[in-house]
Amino acid sequence: MRAVWVTVIGGIDWPRTLATDEASMRRQQQDLCQILDQLKAANINTVLMHTRVRASMIYPSEIEPWCEYLTGKTGKSPGYDPLQFCIDECHKRGMECHAWVVTLPVGKWNSPATKMLRQKMPNTIRKIGDEGFMNPERPETAEYLARICKEITEKYDIDGIHLDYIRYPETWKITVPRNEGRRNITHIVRTIRDAVKSVKPWVMYSCSPIGKFDDLARYSSRGWNAYSKVCQDAQGWLKDGLMDALFPMMYFKGDHFYPFAIDWQQHTSGRIIAGGLGTYMLDKRQQNWPIEEMRRQMYVLRDLGLGHAHFRSKFFTDNTKGVYEFSVNEFDRYPALVPPMTWEHGEVPEAPTYVKLNGNQLTWASVPARESYTLYNIYASEQSPVDTEDARNLVATRVMGTSCNIPSANRHYAVTAIDRYGNEGPACQDVNAPTAPAPTTSAITVQTLPCDGQTLTVPNGFEDAEYLIVETMQGTIIATHQNKRQIDVSGIPQGYYRLKTLTAQGITRHIGYFVR
Repeated sequence: MRAVWVTVIGGIDWPRTLATDEASMRRQQQDLCQILDQLKAANINTVLMHTRVRASMIYPSEIEPWCEYLTGKTGKSPGYDPLQFCIDECHKRGMECHAWVVTLPVGKWNSPATKMLRQKMPNTIRKIGDEGFMNPERPETAEYLARICKEITEKYDIDGIHLDYIRYPETWKITVPRNEGRRNITHIVRTIRDAVKSVKPWVMYSCSPIGKFDDLARYSSRGWNAYSKVCQDAQGWLKDGLMDALFPMMYFKGDHFYPFAIDWQQHTSGRIIAGGLGTYMLDKRQQNWPIEEMRRQMYVLRDLGLGHAHFRSKFFTDNTKGVYEFSVNEFDRYPALVPPMTWEHGEVPEAPTYVKLNGNQLTWASVPARESYTLYNIYASEQSPVDTEDARNLVATRVMGTSCNIPSANRHYAVTAIDRYGNEGPACQDVNAPTAPAPTTSAITVQTLPCDGQTLTVPNGFEDAEYLIVETMQGTIIATHQNKRQIDVSGIPQGYYRLKTLTAQGITRHIGYFVR
């Protein structure tokens, strides 16, 4: 699991502009596409998209109003459905999109959205300081949040429901015994889960608990933990089958990170855990962590068999302290598949009955879908048969449909089917793939775009495009640039690449190939 949280509140990740007319709406969409392109180029496979922000939504809900951070005004439509747009764009890129739902916090006490909720549920919203919170001890809290998550699941082809702040606020003076407090939070978790799974059992159900579950035998949580402090029995939720995945907020370092990472690994109960990384701590205005700390944390999580999730998008895509380059060029060089939810459904789909290559068009037979629809993974290699156990051969994930364009016809290909639970079936090999060797660099240099190894010159005739996209020959986006005559390519690895345009309407055009 390789995830990133995309934060909407205050537009701190997205949107960068408010949607007040047609042009600004398009700009808002383009900005999101640029973020997703960068995440795809870094082989991120899961986007945690802020959906319920603070008692407000980024989609047309029948329960709560439009989020003010889209347009500058609570209840005002941006002119499109951002959640649907994000889902579609993630799926085009072979990434999962999970709806990130903030549960108990509802925003400033006198904000328009909080006032609306207070009028609907006057006995359920509690004031702490100048903030409003849903009371976890009131039964209607669980029912209300379940309605929201069920609405999202019913209306959208979402891949996951991700709960945030599903705990007692740290400022809440808990008067009930801690065991009762944990039962209250667990009741909300169970009620939402039942609502989501009754509609679409393949939707991954997850949350982001405090990064330290509880005190350890040799290491203290220093009074800040999930279980004892804020009544989150997150490890129990995995054990009891109430959660499919956890994204613990492990925004610490040293002895506050590594022993607790091991503790999470020892209590997975066969489910998915992706350690939440405090990527924002790299920023000099935050804790100014050295990049070595983040690199070590990522490698330790991988050594433990855990995934990782960056908090948050902007600090990652802005390449703070080089974290993005580290991911693209070293740590996540190849795509990865989200672990399957075998506990929900363990039977793998069939293999396609044929895979055919016609020029640069790869086609395959469809596989019957058991739930919703079937997706496909594509592998490529100079060797035949293609080894689908080698991550380096995975070139496209979660492809919708039964055909795609490939960058090179001089390779062998294999296709596997993957169901909505993430179960991958056996491969069907392209037995007719040509065996001619790929052309050498010297044979193709006359056909490539001018590039001196540092700067790529873009030919005339493509001025109508908004962006320029650099892809590997396997189709992985590795860089996105504003359209201009010359672009800096010094930061990408040496190799052979394809250059494309992207217009404001989402239309792409092939420009040509270049050697870096």
